Amino acid sequence: MRVLVVEDDPISRQLMVKLLERFGKCVSADDGLKAIELFEQALNAQEPFDLICMDIMMPGLSGHAATQRIREIEIGHGIGPDEETKIIMTTALDDVRNVVNALDSSGANAYLVKPIRRSQLILELEKLKLI
Repeated sequence: MRVLVVEDDPISRQLMVKLLERFGKCVSADDGLKAIELFEQALNAQEPFDLICMDIMMPGLSGHAATQRIREIEIGHGIGPDEETKIIMTTALDDVRNVVNALDSSGANAYLVKPIRRSQLILELEKLKLI
C-alpha cells in the first residue's frame, strides 16, 4: 500500500507515518498544495496512492480544499469512485458540520478525530478494505 500523510504539525505527521509504515510505503507533506503536487506526480508515474490521511486545518490550502482538488484530478484522469484513492480526514475538529463537510462536500471516505488511536486507524483501514 502507498500512503500519503498530509499534516502540518511535525509531531502529528511523524506519529501518523509511524502508525502506517507497517502497512506500506509512506510519503508525507506538510500542506495541501504539496499534497496535490505529490498526488499528481504519483498518478503520472502510474504509482497512485492507495490512501491519503489528510489533516483539515492547515495553513494555505485546507484539507477540505485539497481533498476536493484531488477528487477533481481523479475525475480528469477518468478515475471513478470504485478506483479512487481512499481519503481519511484526520483532525481535532469533531463537530457535526466538519464531519458532514468532509464526507459529503470534500469527498473523503472516512473521518478520524485526533488523537488517532492505532485501533481506530486499523478499523478504518479494514472498513475501506485497505488491509
